[in-house]
Amino acid sequence: MRLFNRLARPFLFAIALLPGLTFGFPASAQIFEPTTFTLDNGMQVVVIENDRVPVVSHMVWYKVGAADEPKGKSGIAHFLEHLMFKGTATMAPGEQSRIINRLGGRENAFTSNDYTGYFQNVPKQHLGRMMQMEADRMVNLTLRPDHVKSELQVVLEERRSRVDNEPSSQLSEIANAATYLAYPYRIPVIGWEAEIQGLTQQDAIDFYKTWYAPNNAILVVAGDATPDEVRTLAEDTYGEIPARDIPDRVALRGGEPPHLAMARVTMESARVDQPSWSRRYLAPGFGWGDKQQTPALEVLAEILGGGSTSRMYRSLVVDQAIAVSAGSWYSPEGLGPQTFGIYATPAQGVEIADLEKAIEAELALMLRDGVTEEEVATAVKRMRRGSIFARDDVLYPARLFGRTLASGGTIADVEEWPDRIAAVTPEAVLEAARIVLIPESATTSVLLSKPAS
Repeated sequence: MRLFNRLARPFLFAIALLPGLTFGFPASAQIFEPTTFTLDNGMQVVVIENDRVPVVSHMVWYKVGAADEPKGKSGIAHFLEHLMFKGTATMAPGEQSRIINRLGGRENAFTSNDYTGYFQNVPKQHLGRMMQMEADRMVNLTLRPDHVKSELQVVLEERRSRVDNEPSSQLSEIANAATYLAYPYRIPVIGWEAEIQGLTQQDAIDFYKTWYAPNNAILVVAGDATPDEVRTLAEDTYGEIPARDIPDRVALRGGEPPHLAMARVTMESARVDQPSWSRRYLAPGFGWGDKQQTPALEVLAEILGGGSTSRMYRSLVVDQAIAVSAGSWYSPEGLGPQTFGIYATPAQGVEIADLEKAIEAELALMLRDGVTEEEVATAVKRMRRGSIFARDDVLYPARLFGRTLASGGTIADVEEWPDRIAAVTPEAVLEAARIVLIPESATTSVLLSKPAS
């Protein structure tokens, strides 16, 4: 089971990002040719055919995540994800996992701010069985107090290992809380420890009954299955579940007030061997702000920090030799305010203040002079080239379409991505940069090494 906190990026991704990796859509999206339809109960279904190998990826995405949790119940979305494996009225705890293993498949689940997902990758002949089991636990989850209590300890230990023992993760939580004044993205996906400890079986049941319904879910099937086959199986399983009233999560989340001042957070730890620096700016996305700016921001992220040929890498790492890594990130996916971020790790003996001064000089140069036609063309080419590997993964489209739809995007957002990126101009990049890269919307994070006492 995995956590996806799109806001805990800078220090984790500073280490994990591979050169050239971006967060945009693949240029090969058009070859997927998805078929989509809606069941009578409101469940959206997306089918992406690919018969190269006799396997399918079966995914159910619920349009609910950590940003939709009741006040004081942080972590309940992720906690419920764990509990969904504890059995139903007809299946014992862990039985679904054992069946999938015997069939030669694999499964997992994940929670983010905007969605919760469950998937199985299995041989094609077992697709119907997957739908039966997933539909069963959509409505028949059964929880025992002892299972709830033990799983709560599992989640607490997960938090201790992933956050409390990692200074970079701790600082990311602090930076997230400083980045958002009101929007619930400020709360960590895994939850605050004190609130996790207070979660109950009834909290999980209430959250389950509120959000887990077919009309709040997206079924995505990718692989060796036809739309007609999927429709028949889906109608016989998910289609039997009645729709329910679902809260308006946009209204429940509220908005984000104007930011009037830059925020700065600094953390020192004896467990830090290598200092780090990052800065994030509030930015538009699928569900917040001016959506038309998102393609230009994707190209800007590639030009500014998309690998070893990017502006920041060339300037800070190659030319000035004051950093060992430098890059940027941006994704439009999400209902709320997104972030455009930059990060860097100083070279040995370089002070953070000097590194920050050099980064700000690079940003000022770009905001003054803009970017060139060649830079835009090269960035678009890199983004297209980097996405070609997605074609080799038969099951990747299920993840691509699922996360887009569940986080506020549309089928068109995926299919039209190549054309939107290709249409980006230097003028559009500069305009987007001047709108987003302003001091008032920025949060700067600094992680420093501290001598052990």
